[in-house]
Amino acid sequence: MSTDDKAAKPISAETSGGEDRKAASAYSWVSTLLTRLGLQNAPTLRDTLEDALKSGGDEQNFSAEEREMLIRLLRFGASRVDDIMVPRADIIAIDESEPIGEVVRLFEEAGISRIPVYHETLDDPRGMVHIKDLFRWISAEAAGRPLIEPRLKGEERAKAVRKAADEDVAENGERIHDLTKIDLKRPISSTKIRRPVLYVPPSMPAMSLLIRMQTSRVHMALVVDEYGGTDGLVTIEDLVEQIVGDIEDEHDEAEAEHIIEDAKLGTIASGRTPVSELEALVGTKLLTEDEEEDIDTLGGLVFQIVGRVPTRGEIIRHSSGLEFEILEADPRRVKRLKILRPKMGTPVPSASGATGAT
Repeated sequence: MSTDDKAAKPISAETSGGEDRKAASAYSWVSTLLTRLGLQNAPTLRDTLEDALKSGGDEQNFSAEEREMLIRLLRFGASRVDDIMVPRADIIAIDESEPIGEVVRLFEEAGISRIPVYHETLDDPRGMVHIKDLFRWISAEAAGRPLIEPRLKGEERAKAVRKAADEDVAENGERIHDLTKIDLKRPISSTKIRRPVLYVPPSMPAMSLLIRMQTSRVHMALVVDEYGGTDGLVTIEDLVEQIVGDIEDEHDEAEAEHIIEDAKLGTIASGRTPVSELEALVGTKLLTEDEEEDIDTLGGLVFQIVGRVPTRGEIIRHSSGLEFEILEADPRRVKRLKILRPKMGTPVPSASGATGAT
């Protein structure tokens, strides 16, 4: 099997954007400073700095936006990859046997710029396809010339680009591009548009991954467990957003609210809704300190209560008095649920705990 058929250790990828480099450099500078001061591993330093920033003080020192970003930076330094990754169930990926036309459709539908490629299952990844490489392949096919492979870099790549530009021009000076030459039925595996990805463990510090992406210029990482199974996915945008907040471009659609009030159905929530959002809404603590370490979403909460993925129509009772009616679920996860609040006069304990299902 060639290195193109089986993704090896990544050697190069698309150059990082200026903002990404600045974010990584900023955190690297802070980390180096703390190390030189002997404070890198101080158990309370991070909390002390965060408390100081939250307390306000002289507004002339930091604006509200600066305080928020500094707090995010401190929290980012304490985060692990599995705190940030897109879970396996939400990864958009494609089998290498699929035709190029399916990749085009997926890019249009998902509105993303990188798609992981696998062989048969996501546990056997083969790299990724970048939308820029896809368009380069389309251009090369239309011009009837070989693709400039993503692995080329430096002067070697510059020469290939100049040669391609010369070949694309006819004697009359017009560009030669015949779109009828493009065969969108060709499988991905028959092209050379795949790039390598990083493979990282869930426990890897998020800051370490950001620096690794910056130095390797590979901006997508698959999170793999000790058995080689794929747990999740992280891009450099996911990491940078932890520091600067959500980054949305002109192609990003407004994210739907996690919890909505429906005139007919009542309070409806996605299974991906953070438990903290519902706690803020109802004013009740739903998780113990120990549970907060393992449970992030409402889907995870109802799974913890009944010990399995509940089915549609089940009503899950929480010890706080809240009930969750499962509106939509598949064998792997809860997708949508209805939140039933205790009736007036019903005591609502603040402690968390499982009750059961009906």
